[in-house]
Amino acid sequence: MPRSIRKISKTKVYHVILRGIDKQDIFVEEQDYNKFIKEIQKTKEKYKYELYAYCLMSNHIHMIIYDKNEQLSKIIQSLAISYSLYFNKKYERSGHLFQNRFLSKSVEDRKYLVQVCRYIHQNPFKAKISKTDEYRWSSYKEYIEKSNITDTEFILSMFSNNLKTALENFIAFHNIEDENRGIKDIIEYEMIEKLTDYQVKQYIEETLGIDNVTEIKRLDIDIRNEKIKNLKNIKGTSMAQISRVIGINRKIVERVMKNKDRKE
Repeated sequence: MPRSIRKISKTKVYHVILRGIDKQDIFVEEQDYNKFIKEIQKTKEKYKYELYAYCLMSNHIHMIIYDKNEQLSKIIQSLAISYSLYFNKKYERSGHLFQNRFLSKSVEDRKYLVQVCRYIHQNPFKAKISKTDEYRWSSYKEYIEKSNITDTEFILSMFSNNLKTALENFIAFHNIEDENRGIKDIIEYEMIEKLTDYQVKQYIEETLGIDNVTEIKRLDIDIRNEKIKNLKNIKGTSMAQISRVIGINRKIVERVMKNKDRKE
C-alpha cells in the first residue's frame, strides 16, 4: 500500500511515535533504554534538531522534535536502524524491530504543545507502571532536575520567564489529570495512522477481492451489506471515509456496520 505524503508543519514541531512491530517489546533491560538515549544524542549532533520531550515505553516511543532543518524522516530512520542493529545482535534476532512507518503529527500551536508534552510524560502513570516524577526513561526528570538530551528552555519559557516559577507551574500542570478530555482523545486518536482515500480504496479492493470499489453498490443488498460489514475493522479510517470511497450513503454504512440491516 503506497504511503501518503507527510504533512509539513509550519512550526517544524512534531509529535513522533515509534512502535515495536506487532506491539513487541523494544526495550528489555536497562542497557537497552540507555542505548536508545545515546542514539538520540548522536542523531541530535548529526542533524541539529531539538528534542522537547520524550518517553521510552517497553514497546513504543514518544518524542516531540523541533525539526528546524526539515530532516524528520532521516532522523527517525537513523535512530531506528542503529538501535535495531544493536537490539537484533544482542537478542540474536533478525528482521524488522519497528513498524515500517513511524507516526508523526504536526504541532501547530503552543497550547497543544504543552498538552502533548504532559500526555507523553504521563504515559507511565496512565499505564500504571510508575508515577510521572519517578519514571526513569522520560524527559520529565530532565525538566525538574538536570537536562541531558532534552532541550527544556522553550517549553519552560511557556510557563514563566522566571525559571523557579516556570518549574513550579510545569510541575503543577503535570499533576493535572484529564483536564481536557477532548485534547487527550485527539492525541490518542493520532496514534492510529490515518489512511488516504486512495489507500482505503486499495485496501477494500484487496480485502474483498474486487476490481473496483464501485462494484459494491451494484450488488444485491444482502451481499452488499455483508461486504460492508467486512470493512468495519479497518484501522486509520472512519465510516464517513469508507462511505465516501465506496459511494454509498453514510447512514446506510453506519446501519450495516451496527448490524441494523434494514433493506434500502
